[in-house]
Amino acid sequence: MSNLKETVLPFYEKALTVNSDTNPAAVLNEILADEFISIGTIDNKNSEQLIGQLGFFWKMIPDLIWSPQEIIESGNQVIVRSKVTGTPNSPEGKFFGVPTDGSKSFETMSIDIHTVENGKIVKVNHIEDWATALKQVSK
Repeated sequence: MSNLKETVLPFYEKALTVNSDTNPAAVLNEILADEFISIGTIDNKNSEQLIGQLGFFWKMIPDLIWSPQEIIESGNQVIVRSKVTGTPNSPEGKFFGVPTDGSKSFETMSIDIHTVENGKIVKVNHIEDWATALKQVSK
């Protein structure tokens, strides 16, 4: 495995995926550059904001799994297509506004383009198909 892939994989295996043996904040602080930026379809986040969002996701989807399905390297970028699965069961009983009770799961996809410099992720452009997940849990 290349150094770029080794840099990026903990993002999925130890930060996005719920795992009682890891602290996502510690993992992200180790692999993200100080000037890190996450660029999404609506807003951008720095590392602190991303860590906060992941804490919220871990509570809302306690069995969240982010499984890389395909990894492509190009220069200093790593493109990752992932399968995302989980069973929303938030304390508030809602998943992005959709009522949930922990009885329905979803399986959807995400695509990320990570830019790696000096062994750290400096930027990730990403998109997740939350519309599909919402449709699956609202049936």
